[in-house]
Amino acid sequence: MDKTNVKYNAYLQILEEELVPAMGCTEPIAIAYGAAKARELLGALPDQVVVEASGNIIKNVKSVVVPNTGGLHGIEAAAAAGVVAGQPELLLEVISQVTPEQQGEMRTYLKDHPVRVEFLDGDLVFDIQITLTKGERTAKVRIANYHTNIVRMERNGEILLDLPVEADDESGLTDRNLLTMSDIYDFAQTVDIGDVKELLDRQIDCNTAIAREGLTHSYGANIGQVIRAASPGDDPIAKAKSAAAAGSDARMGGCEMPVIINSGSGNQGITASVPVIVYGREMGVSEEKLYRALVLSNLITIHQKTRIGRLSAYCGAVSAGAAAGAGIAYLDGGGYEEIIHTVVNALAIVSGMICDGAKASCAGKIAAAIDAGVLGYRMYQNGQQFYGGDGILSHGVEKTLDNVGRLGKIGMRSTDKEILQIMLQT
Repeated sequence: MDKTNVKYNAYLQILEEELVPAMGCTEPIAIAYGAAKARELLGALPDQVVVEASGNIIKNVKSVVVPNTGGLHGIEAAAAAGVVAGQPELLLEVISQVTPEQQGEMRTYLKDHPVRVEFLDGDLVFDIQITLTKGERTAKVRIANYHTNIVRMERNGEILLDLPVEADDESGLTDRNLLTMSDIYDFAQTVDIGDVKELLDRQIDCNTAIAREGLTHSYGANIGQVIRAASPGDDPIAKAKSAAAAGSDARMGGCEMPVIINSGSGNQGITASVPVIVYGREMGVSEEKLYRALVLSNLITIHQKTRIGRLSAYCGAVSAGAAAGAGIAYLDGGGYEEIIHTVVNALAIVSGMICDGAKASCAGKIAAAIDAGVLGYRMYQNGQQFYGGDGILSHGVEKTLDNVGRLGKIGMRSTDKEILQIMLQT
């Protein structure tokens, strides 16, 4: 792809918009960010905090540990962290600079000022509204559609910002509809490495660091360590899979190290990158080859998630695991046909894996998704594949991705509601 092609700069911009650092699970961090911004507007520590959140936000925050809180979890902890210690200018690293003293202040604040959480039943899958009160003073912040997208701010009844909001509207971002599998492959093959090196170096450094942390210390169910212990020591796929799972172990367990996310998710960022990085290093590929494989895997993940949406009952690790399989295929010398068949085969195997919120079991789902991605590639290597008409598969990779997007975004809406109801009863 030539640099003069309009898609070249668009693809670079998409990577820059999506591959950003975040500490902890991104939904509680979005709540902390909104709370910190509201505290900034209020200009004082509030007497009362009300968090209204859509079902998918509640689902993804309910069970996960919020980093830098001393082990607290849930919406209340995320809001308190933002109010007491958040620095909104740091965006998704809003609570990255919390002191031990501030952790104690969070616990005291929650004890003296319980945060009220209310279900926001509306048309938006991603919707957070935070209201702070101090005497007669109020401040309100609304975040919609993606994690840092503040669409409304009020102070003492005065509207400071009011942007129109439509379901899944991401008009502030580069048009993801410019992505196609063929153009992603072309871009990955031809991109000037100097244009992506800094971005990808940050992803490599951050995501491999948290993977090492998960393999070294105890977090959650220690899925990464279980895989490593049960696998041959010289198996590059097992190493790749265990490292990715371990990164999720640590992240879901409240590790305070940052992750470079993909499509708004740290788990997807880990899944799209760590298996490719570990496999590439195990196989001794060149630095340039590894960068190109990461460009491919990251953009394929984004391309799939564009159809599904940022939050859904459809587990995002499935998309990233299929993309990681494509990245591994590329590292092995595979071309366009190997890559698209890897993705289609993987999706035929594990599409429909549910998302029941952020928690320890996400690491196991990541391992399963990577398994499917690699199996999809090995199938095509051995002359085997699934065909259009098999279940939800269609003739052609883009039509299949359309079908999967329809399944995740529309078909699983009722599933999403049932998952939420089950979670709220437990």
